[in-house]
Formats: sequence, structure tokens, C-alpha cells
Amino acid sequence: MSATRFRILDLPVLLLVLLCLNAAHAAAPVPAPPQIAATGHLLIDFHSGAVLAENNADQRLEPASLTKIMTAYAVFRELKEGTVKLDDEVLISKKAWRTPGSRMFVEVNKKVPLELLLKGMIIQSGNDASVALAEHVAGNEETFAALMNSHAARLGMTNTHFVNSTGLPHPDHYTTPRDIALVSAATIQEFPEYYSWYAQKDLTFNGIKQHNRNKLLWRDESVDGIKTGHTKAAGYCLVASAKRKDMRLISVVMGTKSEQARAKESQTLLNYGFRFYETHRLYGAGDVLKKARVWKGATEQLALGLDRDLFVTIPRRQYKKLNAKMVVESQITAPVQKGQTMGMVTVSLQGETIAELPLVALEQVGPGSIWHNLKDSALLWFK
Repeated sequence: MSATRFRILDLPVLLLVLLCLNAAHAAAPVPAPPQIAATGHLLIDFHSGAVLAENNADQRLEPASLTKIMTAYAVFRELKEGTVKLDDEVLISKKAWRTPGSRMFVEVNKKVPLELLLKGMIIQSGNDASVALAEHVAGNEETFAALMNSHAARLGMTNTHFVNSTGLPHPDHYTTPRDIALVSAATIQEFPEYYSWYAQKDLTFNGIKQHNRNKLLWRDESVDGIKTGHTKAAGYCLVASAKRKDMRLISVVMGTKSEQARAKESQTLLNYGFRFYETHRLYGAGDVLKKARVWKGATEQLALGLDRDLFVTIPRRQYKKLNAKMVVESQITAPVQKGQTMGMVTVSLQGETIAELPLVALEQVGPGSIWHNLKDSALLWFK
């Protein structure tokens, strides 16, 4: 859209009151993010997507068992589509049974419910469970890896490629801290009913009790996931997520030197984010932010708003310094489709744009009658 076709309109009075008041007290500047002893790391806010700390976040690294975040996500998608069910009895193949590394200790030619295999993969990090799930969903692990890659592409994981469901080392198996954060956020967003399993501290199968390797589940009650990983080449990795009040953060550390280090560095990132930042939901999806004039339409008023919630993550005590504006097309002519972009909502903090979303039509407006169109044509000519 050309800038000459827009005019600036005031936000609703309530939002102006909330967003445009001068700050009563000046806040201290946010300190630089902490130094993290990892090959790569990332800290993001779940709702806004704001990056709060990063280093080598786009470097291709071996993910080890962080791979299983995508393995689980792919199975969750199949559950949602109805191609598999939680009570499916999954036959354990010799390949699954023989898979090296961490195990759930399934037995060859036995049948295990799909739900239990998912929990064994998530909680116990069972490589055998991962392969069994892959074979059940896609026939073999290679085809399942192609399914994982299709989900990765859809989610925007542009520096990721999977060749297996486990994370066992392979030169063509890699991801990045930013990419693994994307699938982690998608899991939380799309499958809250299954995400709760990531907080489970232990699981007993075949008489063998194993503990979740995510040490933060015991150290920080706000932490409810997500997944650890380790191979000699990848080092010790951890994707963690924590929710305090209405704010959720996701941290990724890859390539630390020990179990203790990955937990310590993850906790450092989470504490930094919660201490110095806060997240606010400014507008809800579908909320009417403005009524605009429609020309030559069946109705003269068009409700405008957003097609998704608008969140911002800002330094603490800066909320009253936020400024928001809407820019709307200067002339809206029917027909108008629901969801059609009609302008832009921009939120800034001290002159810097921190969030921007399209302002869309919340309803459809068809063409008006011949008489109405003639009347509006005359009004537009004089206008």
C-alpha cells in the first residue's frame, strides 16, 4: 500500500490512557545479557517472540536428543489429524529394540501403547521409543524424518535438517538454537494437553524407574519443560521453559560441558529474563479497535482489529512509556473480505518500534445497491 493512501486515526480512548501516559518514574537501564558458557544459546519470550539474549543462535549445531522435541511434535500432529491414537498398540521392531543410547527398555515383538511410548521418549529420552513411534507413524524412520523436515520447513526452521528421530549423530542432522526454539514454542502453543508431560519428573516402565534429566524441574517450580540432550559431539544441551505469572520464557543452551552446566546456564538465562523484562497483552484477536467508513458497501461501517493477540516484551517499569498508533487506508471501498489488510497497528517505546501487526477487516462487506453506489460516488467526487 502506498503511504499516500493512509491517514492516522486515534486509538480508542481507553487504550490511549493505558499506553500514552508519561512514566511516573524513570527505570534503570537493562544490563547486558549474561555471558553463557555454551556454544550457542537463545532466550525468547513465548508470547511476543522477543529475543532477550542470544549468541550463535543461527549456528548449525548437533541437537542430540533435542531432536525428540520435533519427533514428539510430529506425532502430536498425527494425533490431532486422527491418523494415530493414544491407545494404539505399537509393535516394537528389532531395529527399535537395538537402537543405542538412552532407552525406555521396550522389548522386541511386544506391543506398547502409543501414549506410553510418547512419555518414555519425553520423560526417559528413550531412543528405542523414538524409533518405535517413527515406524508406527510413517512405516520407517527415514520416511518419518522426511515428515519432521516438512514440519520444520512449515515452522520456518530454515537451518535445520533431520535424518533420524533420536538425535544420534549424523553429519546431515543439525539444527540451531533459534530453530529448536520455534518447534518448542509451537508445541506449547498447539498441544498444551500433551506439553504437560514435559513436566513429569519420572516414569516407571518394565519395573525400571527413570528420572527426567531436566534438573530444573526440581530446582525451579516455574519450570515445566522441555528437553535435554547429550552426545560427545553435541555436548550437553537443554531447552527449558518457565512460566511466572502471565509471562513465559523459553531458553536454549547447546554445547555446554556438563549436566550441571546446562542446568546452571539455563537458569541464569531464565532469571535474567524474568528479572529485567515484562510482557503485556495489548490487544486481543478479534477485538474491535476501530470502526471505519466503507464506500459503496452494503453497510457504511467496517470493524477493524487484529487476527491474533498482540503482545510486547519490554524492560520493567516502562509500560507507561509505550505509544501506539493505527494507520488506516484513507478510502475503503466495498467489497471487503474478512481478514483483508486495511492498515497497520504499530507500538513503539521511546521512538523505537517494538511491535507491528496488520489491521484487518473483522467482517465481510459486500457491494451496496445501485442507488447507494451512485450516492457514494457523488460524495466521493465532492470529497
